[in-house]
Amino acid sequence: MDSSDESDASVEASVVPGTTDARGRILDAAARLFVEHGADGVTIAAVARAAGVSKGGLFYHFASKEALIEGLVDRYVESFDRLITAAGDTPGAATLAWLDSAGAAEGPADRATLAMLAAAASSPRALAALQERYRIWQCRLEDDGVPADIAALIRATVDGLWFADAFDLSPAPTETRLRVLSRLRALVEQQI
Repeated sequence: MDSSDESDASVEASVVPGTTDARGRILDAAARLFVEHGADGVTIAAVARAAGVSKGGLFYHFASKEALIEGLVDRYVESFDRLITAAGDTPGAATLAWLDSAGAAEGPADRATLAMLAAAASSPRALAALQERYRIWQCRLEDDGVPADIAALIRATVDGLWFADAFDLSPAPTETRLRVLSRLRALVEQQI
């Protein structure tokens, strides 16, 4: 990063509580700052300050802003992989896990994850890794024992809810969202 990172006064420097390891604190700080300021409004210096590490300490874990975004993508992928794996192998399990992720207050569709997804669009390597993982997840849904059109409907609806949330495109009110998710759950359960 250039020296303009040093003078980033627009981003508050409050240390991220909770995570004790430096790498985790850096990722937590970056996620929070991406939510607050968008990818273009976040600098390495601001992330280091918010994480309570030096720029050198940040560079020890992430060589660039792009590497930091890649780290956020990796953490997201690992989290969503755990969600899909934990669902098990019974028919419809992965599809229902995907569906349920849209109703979780904190999870794959939380604001930090949505900000990371938006930031990934600015990083060709991070976006390529995310695209590859989505291909794998799509294959998992296609082999989930639910008709392909139903699985596609679930994924498109959930992805659409996430997209509306990420870009504040008139996201569905909570009650409406929960009714939609409930109806889709019933549709999947009829198929298995």
